Amino acid sequence: FSFRKLWAFTGPGFLMSIAYLDPGNIESDLQSGAVAGFKLLWVLMLATIIGLLLQRLAARLGVVTGLHLAEVCNRQYQKFPRIILWLMVELAIIGSDMQEVIGSAIAINLLSVGKIPLWGGVLITIADTFVFLFLDKYGLRKLEAFFGLLITIMALTFGYEYITVKPDQKQLLQGLFIPYCKGCGTPQLEQAVGIVGAVIMPHNMYLHSALVKSRQVNRADKREVSEANKYFFIESCIALFVSFIINIFVVTVFAQAFFNQTNADVNKVCANSSIPHSALFPNNNETLEVDIYKGGVVLGCYFGPAALYIWAIGILAAGQSSTMTGTYSGQFVMEGFLNLRWSRFARVLLTRSIAVTPTLFVAIFQDVEHLTGMNDFLNVLMSLQLPFALIPVLTFTSLPSVMHDFANGL
Repeated sequence: FSFRKLWAFTGPGFLMSIAYLDPGNIESDLQSGAVAGFKLLWVLMLATIIGLLLQRLAARLGVVTGLHLAEVCNRQYQKFPRIILWLMVELAIIGSDMQEVIGSAIAINLLSVGKIPLWGGVLITIADTFVFLFLDKYGLRKLEAFFGLLITIMALTFGYEYITVKPDQKQLLQGLFIPYCKGCGTPQLEQAVGIVGAVIMPHNMYLHSALVKSRQVNRADKREVSEANKYFFIESCIALFVSFIINIFVVTVFAQAFFNQTNADVNKVCANSSIPHSALFPNNNETLEVDIYKGGVVLGCYFGPAALYIWAIGILAAGQSSTMTGTYSGQFVMEGFLNLRWSRFARVLLTRSIAVTPTLFVAIFQDVEHLTGMNDFLNVLMSLQLPFALIPVLTFTSLPSVMHDFANGL
């Protein structure tokens, strides 16, 4: 084992792990905490472990074959199943991108104290994503370092909320290691399905299988290929462990502070705080419903304006980073499935337009306080799209004709 070699292979796993920290994930985390308390932490942990195993298979496919998953699909499948798979992946990318862009727009709205509307935040996010995407002209390692900075910002901001709220550590451990949900019903079940869809992103497997190609590996040397697989797996373990900890921060903050709270409870606290948003929460005894926007407001009401703005900075970092990786996924998927060889700008413009157009319509015709239902729907949509990514990954990594001596024995 060599730390120098691990450092050389470090990068693709952290770019991949961004998908485990996108605004859809954060919203799923805070809702599961507010709806089920600590009881669904074990679902989050199992989903992350399963995600790690699937990412490992996707990375191995890229390392061993020198082709990413979409390119292998293009070579192995007939035209009809290939087109169906491409459409399903594009649908997943559009759904994920809507969450990411709107998450960034909500963060911008919070940071500007409501002066920048939701559609304005969407336009800003589209523009700066184009700027950031061209950072890799200055070297892939610099781009990977930039993503590392964004992950660090998320860890610090959500870690601040965790330290401020001080969740019950005993309940946290019980939620992680006791796979049971006492007194749970339909709302908790929906959150559990949403967690799986938010954590295991279908298009992320296509992305990871492409990112590992950025490292030079002599595929004629079995020892070198095996070594690359080992270091990419170690890096993925570290990256997903970091993302898992950040997700735990969010779940436990809302489980500790807002589980079983009513609108009237929050309305009373917000009315007596310096955060002018008490009107968001009607004065009734219905259970509190939160999303990324309301979650930030509630944190501000209970723990001061600093908690609100630090929350918004974390959401902005999550939205910006995941929007960029979503765009990369779209490029690799379209390039692989359709065998397109366009200029970089044309590819980015097309994949951005496919994903952003419906997002812009949502931002224009829907106000910032009423997006919870859409995000719940999109998280469940991700769950429904999973088989269309799992079947190719599990099939190709099990075929000796594709993977040679590195086929998955299971």
